[in-house]
Amino acid sequence: MPANGLILLTGATGYVGGRLLHRLEERGRRVRCLVRRPERLRGRVRATTELIAGDVLDPSSLGPAMNGVETAYYLVHSMGSAGSFEEEDRRGAHAFGQAAREAGVRRIIYLGGLGRSETGLSVHLRSRQEVGEILRDSGVPRIEFRASIVIGSGSLSFEMIRALVERLPVMVTPRWVAVPAQPIAITDLLDYLESAIDLTVEGSRVIPIGGADRVSYGQIMQEYARQRGLRRTMIPVPVLTPHLSSLWLGLVTPLYARIGRKLVDSLRHPTVVDDDTARRLFPIRPLGVREAITTALRHEDREVAETRWSGALSSSGLRGHRGGVRFGSRIVDSRTIRVAASCPRAFAPIRRIGGESGYYYGDWLWGVRGFLDLLVGGVGVRRGRPHPDRLNVGDPVDWWRVEMIDPDRQMRLVAEMKVPGRAWLEFEVEPDGAGSLVRQTAIFDPLGLFGLAYWYGLYPIHQLIFAGMLRGIARAAERE
Repeated sequence: MPANGLILLTGATGYVGGRLLHRLEERGRRVRCLVRRPERLRGRVRATTELIAGDVLDPSSLGPAMNGVETAYYLVHSMGSAGSFEEEDRRGAHAFGQAAREAGVRRIIYLGGLGRSETGLSVHLRSRQEVGEILRDSGVPRIEFRASIVIGSGSLSFEMIRALVERLPVMVTPRWVAVPAQPIAITDLLDYLESAIDLTVEGSRVIPIGGADRVSYGQIMQEYARQRGLRRTMIPVPVLTPHLSSLWLGLVTPLYARIGRKLVDSLRHPTVVDDDTARRLFPIRPLGVREAITTALRHEDREVAETRWSGALSSSGLRGHRGGVRFGSRIVDSRTIRVAASCPRAFAPIRRIGGESGYYYGDWLWGVRGFLDLLVGGVGVRRGRPHPDRLNVGDPVDWWRVEMIDPDRQMRLVAEMKVPGRAWLEFEVEPDGAGSLVRQTAIFDPLGLFGLAYWYGLYPIHQLIFAGMLRGIARAAERE
């Protein structure tokens, strides 16, 4: 194929498609995204990426989208549909395949699901494999990857596992928890999807892919618990119907019932790789479960650190308090205030926070918190700070430590006090007309139920302290 032929990407607003889009952009590939609402991606893609409105269920929109395309990714499904998702999947695949054939597309790359068809697959898995067959029958060569669950921060399966482990010290588990799977890290999945563009094979191929380990869902949960420092007990029960199991998931995980029932029905099938096609065709050596979970958690830390809360939490244009937002396992409390001062003046009281300057509101409450921390073996409040007006990365600030500082713009503190989880306090300053906008964000990564109880038990006090601190910073900035 041409080294930089035009690529059509569907599913760019989804989990896998969104990450694949960024990967392709980083590699300098020419990408065109087919999306129902292009405005959802405007401002989030590079200038070289095309956005075109369309829907695989609207055949008339596919012709313009396919024009000049060499490779087309089919990364959409209708599992969230309230109606017959199987029929919608069939219609979408037929329309996409036909449009690709008429436009002379050279290859379709499709992501489906593992599972042996002779074992009587669930409706969801059967539909995924049927879509692959429809795309093959279109006459356009297709590469169909079949994968088990995906491990990555934000993936549906990983968030389900995370929620179960974080919230349930004792789990009454259905039989599917013992079913074998071969989970794949999102980074490895993206490697396969991208490498398929240049794969030198003729015709269509089905390529099962998975990670290095075959494990049960229960073993995945235990490994997640181990890495999070949680002790979890699982009590298997012989009978728990998919319907009851989906209701159980709906109570304690982010899954809503419609998706939950379809997903649980698929979990009862083994999803393991049964041939070495992927190993022979690709120079990819996938991660095992332990490394995949470690990578997911590490990437989540990076995403939390790199995400600008100004974009993530204030995109609606509302200014002020936006508390209780979840980001993965983390709870985010973000609020803003406008200050009639330049960015350097607005940042000055932030740079002096802690020590003799205090926290601009409720210093006696911070003192009580420091004393309680000292009683349980923490660093307490007496550590202070090394200099009253300067801070560098690594400096202590009472029971915090400076994790990142960008002068006159941004500072992030990580807590070293004793808390059931991990905590950060971040400040950002940006120009806003003749003044500045100061954003204060508290981030808490709770450890199990005790961590959640700690956060929500102190929620009224947090609201009082954080709001008062931000107002105090604003007053101090305007006095500069």
